[in-house]
Amino acid sequence: MSPQTFHRLFRLSAYYDIAVTWPYATPLTLAMMWTMLGGTQSALGLPPLPDLNAYTTLFANFFGTVVLIWSIVRLRMNDSRLARYDAAGRWLFSAWMLNALLNGASPILWVFLAIELTFAVLQSLPVRAPSVA
Repeated sequence: MSPQTFHRLFRLSAYYDIAVTWPYATPLTLAMMWTMLGGTQSALGLPPLPDLNAYTTLFANFFGTVVLIWSIVRLRMNDSRLARYDAAGRWLFSAWMLNALLNGASPILWVFLAIELTFAVLQSLPVRAPSVA
């Protein structure tokens, strides 16, 4: 993969993370997103999501906050070398998502797992050395 393509991919993954995780960052936005996800579950004929409680809200807010900060750091530093660390995180997130799916989590999670694995693989690929012209 060319360094330019890798850099664009790296930035795209950060923007994706912001778009997907910002609702988790506050109790209010998490509640609104959870209601929307619950409606999607219902529309697909899937069992209802469990109710949010103080602990799930706390950990979801931790997750949302950390991912948002990490995404902003990647965009502000604009250093593609951070993609390798991000790839490691995505491999781990994918393992935890797969574990959740195997333990009864909503099948909607497969969509997010596919995206995480795609970014994990792409950000793990070798990058050609820049050509000297």
